[in-house]
Amino acid sequence: MSFMAAPAALHSLGRMARTAELTRLGVTEAELTRAVRAGTVVRPRQGVYALPDCSDDLLHAASHGGTLGCSAAAKMLGLWILEVPEQHHIWLGDAGTPRSGCSDCRVHWDEGTAEVGVLPPVHNVLLQIAVCTDEDTFLAAFESALRHHKISSGGIAWLRSRLPRRRRWLIDFARSDADSGLESLFRLRMHRLGITVRCQVSIRTVGEVDFVIGDRLIVEVDGRENHEREKERSRDLARDVAAATLGYDTLRFTYAMIVHHWKSVESAILAKIADRAHLRPLH
Repeated sequence: MSFMAAPAALHSLGRMARTAELTRLGVTEAELTRAVRAGTVVRPRQGVYALPDCSDDLLHAASHGGTLGCSAAAKMLGLWILEVPEQHHIWLGDAGTPRSGCSDCRVHWDEGTAEVGVLPPVHNVLLQIAVCTDEDTFLAAFESALRHHKISSGGIAWLRSRLPRRRRWLIDFARSDADSGLESLFRLRMHRLGITVRCQVSIRTVGEVDFVIGDRLIVEVDGRENHEREKERSRDLARDVAAATLGYDTLRFTYAMIVHHWKSVESAILAKIADRAHLRPLH
């Protein structure tokens, strides 16, 4: 077997690996010792080595015997996450044993085999989110997985069978066309109020709008950054004018309003409905 430098071997193995995997590629114990002393490789715990630019969260999880889990893992997997908690969440699979000194960790033991430096499957991550967080956070993450084709039909079946019973209805409620988690939050919260919304509605001369309530109340939810929102402001206003010409009312809400000031959003919509603004006949 030919000799291989530790950093090169780790690059080929996904940036973190166990000693046995590195040895199979030709990395000697002397080379591992040299690389750690030189700072080109770090050792989060005995028998596990990583490149220094590995995520701090992944290194922390590895130091305690597992891999990153729950919302932090979901965010790294590209799912829409409402909030990543400060507490570390670690997945150990169904047979792991946490290392000592992890008093600030929330440990997950759901089914599967945890590998160092490898994020859990999406269905495991969603199960962890369902157990740890609320309905809003879970639905937004699940619809994000559907939208971006990150969960298979088998993964959905696995998830449904293991979800707490009180959360299973969300699997059937979920849609795959939500452009962002804000849309998921909005639709779920309208459902709780007993208000039916139509999603991704195409309107002549206006284009596709996020939601329509009743006959003519358009609701747009905007998760764009401030500079993007300013850039698109003229286009949004033009759409609102086109909608008004057809007899529609339009309400627009930002990320901050939906996430941090929901009661104001709810009050504005309920006021429109109380005024029957959603039912006036179209021109």
